Amino acid sequence: MNLFTNILVLLAAILAVFWESAFHGIRHLIGVQVDLLPALVVYASLYGGFMTLCLLALVGGLGFDSLSANPLGTSVLPLFLSGLGIYASRDLILRDQIFAQLVLGFLASLLSPVLSLVYLLTTGHEPLFGWGTLWQLLVMSIGGALATPVCFEIFGLLQRMLGSRGPASQSSFRPDREIRRGRS
Repeated sequence: MNLFTNILVLLAAILAVFWESAFHGIRHLIGVQVDLLPALVVYASLYGGFMTLCLLALVGGLGFDSLSANPLGTSVLPLFLSGLGIYASRDLILRDQIFAQLVLGFLASLLSPVLSLVYLLTTGHEPLFGWGTLWQLLVMSIGGALATPVCFEIFGLLQRMLGSRGPASQSSFRPDREIRRGRS
């Protein structure tokens, strides 16, 4: 992953946090705001480097916490841990398969809020927790699962449109060509 893609991922994290805090249409319709950061974490874990994953968890988590009721820094570690599990086994994952993207998006979207909730409960905070939480976790996980292949498609499209295409020109001479010198 090059610097251009890293900048695109961090910009997408900032835009996702802004979208979640500014547009409440989905929240009013189904009662839950779908979190897009776990979908971005899945993409960064599979296609990015370790530093990209760390920066995304830090920027996305701090941005999310600054615009929500969470204490600052609550979402950083859950996002990082969900991405680290994927990053550690990314050589074994079929990253181009939509089913794998759906499953990873579902798991990351489920694991991040559960780890945030565990963190809040163990540090003495009193989050709102009840039977509605299960509905919210289910809808957030399904929404994150559906958002993950969309993220992959958007980043693939941006890479094809704006990314480098390789060498500008190729030589017309083949490397296995024999050059005869002399008079024969």
